[in-house]
Amino acid sequence: MRNPESVQIPQSPRWEPHLWPPFTQITSSSPPKRAISGKGALLALESHPPLIDAISSWWVTLHGHAHPYIAKEIANQAHTLEQVIFANFTHPQAELLATRLSEKTGLQRLFFSDDGSTAVEVALKIACQWWKNRNEPRHQLIAFEGAYHGDTFGAMALGERNLFNAPFEKMLFPVKRVPWPSTWWGDLDVEKKERLALEKLAEYLETPTAAVIMEPLIQGAGGMAMVREKFLQKVENLIREAKTLLIADEVLTGFGRTGNLFASKKAGISPDLMALSKGLTGGFLPMGVTMASEKIFKGFLGEDPKSTFWHGHSFTANPLGCAAANASLDLLDQEPQLFEEFESRHFPHLKSLSNHKRVKNPRLIGTIAAFNLDVDGVKGYLNNAGLIVKEEAMKKGVFLRPLGDVIYLLPPLCISDEQLEQCYSAITSGLNCL
Repeated sequence: MRNPESVQIPQSPRWEPHLWPPFTQITSSSPPKRAISGKGALLALESHPPLIDAISSWWVTLHGHAHPYIAKEIANQAHTLEQVIFANFTHPQAELLATRLSEKTGLQRLFFSDDGSTAVEVALKIACQWWKNRNEPRHQLIAFEGAYHGDTFGAMALGERNLFNAPFEKMLFPVKRVPWPSTWWGDLDVEKKERLALEKLAEYLETPTAAVIMEPLIQGAGGMAMVREKFLQKVENLIREAKTLLIADEVLTGFGRTGNLFASKKAGISPDLMALSKGLTGGFLPMGVTMASEKIFKGFLGEDPKSTFWHGHSFTANPLGCAAANASLDLLDQEPQLFEEFESRHFPHLKSLSNHKRVKNPRLIGTIAAFNLDVDGVKGYLNNAGLIVKEEAMKKGVFLRPLGDVIYLLPPLCISDEQLEQCYSAITSGLNCL
């Protein structure tokens, strides 16, 4: 292994000298472009034509960039109350958000955190301590192969073991893993895959288990891997028979992304805990929440201090973030057809694209369309074919961020029909370069 001190950082005026970008090896990457503004589905760049943000800026910009209503509500709140310690105070925006999310998720209690990963951490800690408080501690956790739940330590442990968390392998707690029977258009083996997964889950559930965690209907970072609703219903049945807890990681899938406000609702399942973030604030501010059932909440009540959930964050229930989240919910309530009917907008384009020789395993749910590239070389995240498609799409005015050999579209709800057509045209151009 070479000496890290001998590695030279590329000298370029386009690399900002004091920033450390995420998920980027700068010695082999092109410098990032500079975004100067955004409006709707478009990003305005310095010294570059505008780009359609076809992945909603890492899946967060739900309604589009700089939505005037959300911006106005944040500004109003900033002139009223910008922050208060939530361990000693509450405030109207947090109370309103908790009431609304309880009604929409069917889970009665809301615990605030900072982002998707911390929302998962909170759910994990709640689940494990709930059993401890009942004097029947359980240590087994079950997740699904290919899962991604975040980059903090507990979330990393729950996720798929791969090159992203390999340096910390010996520090991560063990997790039982069940196959994720991902499916696509024309999949003839889905019944067999589901049966094998359910058999493995049933086997693991013979051991007392603290919780089973999953991304309902679609694994995002795991390659936009989709499963059927009835599979998740059978998963829940096994979990209920085993009398354990179900955690739904809806960080990606929440707030309309699967065609329903929440993927759990679309799938017909009722989790005990639910992690939410990304679209929560419409992409304006970082915030995470963990929803819990009243049954779970009551497990932390009592005179003994040990039963308390000793967890918190400095910016818990930040009023600005709550104002953004309430404003985003207002927009979703006003025009639910934008997410309920988005799948029908994708369908004809993806159907046509599925005939391309480089396209395999096309799949679609709600606002998310995806397929794998039929190319040679290493499969998965390290396949470079996606980068070729990405670069060609940029030339056509569309920003993509492929997951290795998986190409996907996850645009903001405000994208026009013309812009969506441009996205598919750009992808086709990229495919023709392979």
